[in-house]
Amino acid sequence: MPGPTLVWLRQDLRLADQPALHAAVERGGAVIPVFIHAPDEDLQWAPGAASNWWLHHSLQSLNEALNKAGSPLVVRAGPSLDTLRELVVETGAEAVYWNRVYEPARVLRDQGIKAGLRADGLEVRSFNAALLIEPWDVETGQGGPYRVFTPFWRACLQRGIEQDPLPAPSRLPGPEKPPASLTLDDLALLPRIDWAAGLRATWAPGERGAQARLERFLGQSITGYADSRDRPDQDGTSGLSPHLHFGEVSPRQVLRALRDANISLEHKGPESFVRELGWRDFAHHVLYHFPHTPEQPLNPRFEDFPWRESEADLAAWQQGRTGIPIVDAAMRQLWETGWMHNRLRMVVGSFLTKNLRLHWVHGARWFWDTLVDADLASNTLGWQWAGGCGADAAPYFRIFNPQRQGEQYDPDGRFVRRFLPVLKKTETRYIHAPGAGGTLGYPAPIVDLKASRQAALEAFEAIKNTSTSQTKSSSKAQT
Repeated sequence: MPGPTLVWLRQDLRLADQPALHAAVERGGAVIPVFIHAPDEDLQWAPGAASNWWLHHSLQSLNEALNKAGSPLVVRAGPSLDTLRELVVETGAEAVYWNRVYEPARVLRDQGIKAGLRADGLEVRSFNAALLIEPWDVETGQGGPYRVFTPFWRACLQRGIEQDPLPAPSRLPGPEKPPASLTLDDLALLPRIDWAAGLRATWAPGERGAQARLERFLGQSITGYADSRDRPDQDGTSGLSPHLHFGEVSPRQVLRALRDANISLEHKGPESFVRELGWRDFAHHVLYHFPHTPEQPLNPRFEDFPWRESEADLAAWQQGRTGIPIVDAAMRQLWETGWMHNRLRMVVGSFLTKNLRLHWVHGARWFWDTLVDADLASNTLGWQWAGGCGADAAPYFRIFNPQRQGEQYDPDGRFVRRFLPVLKKTETRYIHAPGAGGTLGYPAPIVDLKASRQAALEAFEAIKNTSTSQTKSSSKAQT
């Protein structure tokens, strides 16, 4: 009989379609699921408060499922390699399996851990549990990474994105003597002051919650998704992003659920939804190949962009008191629910980077701390897109007018009234106006939309001209 296998869990908090767990069961011997709390190993991008809230409840749900299956979760805290080695000694484990993660610091860490454990004589294997296509599986005709989504996705579809998900194990053979474990409360993931009422009212973390949300989406919203996904006043999105981030459901399971429900991917709504899974893979592709992008622009021209600094404007944006109703409502939604509608992520991103001309990293860090679906790949791609400096980015001169965005995508003002109760009685024709048409008690806008747009364009022209002159000088020097 083979010796025990440690299954190191990270962002794969489920039993179904769990490649590392499945392989451990197939190997034979005891299976010991392990979670190691090591936030310091994520360097500057340690998980934020909303992510920690979700993680606590997701681990709680997973532990219940693992207990029923026969092998409870072992929770430890400390450096990952040292902790795994300690568990190897305690359990007599002969193998360590895990599912891959793709953030730059964690990739380097995992490479070191794999080398260290193999040097100890252990069998070490890693698997893909999170993506349809791994970052190194497709490349351009020139042999490099993609920077534009459409050809990337075309290459993914040509390669094939569907693969049957693995079944959940009916039984996990646990060790004769389970190793000691911390409690989840020992990790101190929950806030000391309870601000999470809105999160509890909105979300059900865990594998069961993920399946319930997927089933509801397929039954209610998938057909009209292509149009309704842009409407924050409607329940038209899947809401699966945090479940996907924490690995409570896999992209393969989502595709299989579409197929099992006889939903054709050739129809407009489902095809548009599956493309969003493709965007998620694209974000990981870009982050893997350009690991500097969480804090530095992919387009080097923007290293010299004249960003403003204003703590007052940043605080007004964070707190939803800019005087621009759709922006303020979106920021209140984020604070209350730990999530923001994707259309509004683009609107508030454009407002921060173009109208306020504050550095996109300020937005990325605020989202990182407040989103339950905070994902380094998606967060980085989204904010560099908003700032016009990343892969497949919107040109910097594409500046959203938030008033018009509100009028187009929240035409009756239902979304704004929900998150800005002070505007409940405001006439619809004024609901999206800066300062909400002078509504009593609503703040005046902190910036003039027209003037700030012009200032942003002038700032962009400055770096564009600088870049052009540098290119000409370089060409002359070479000749």
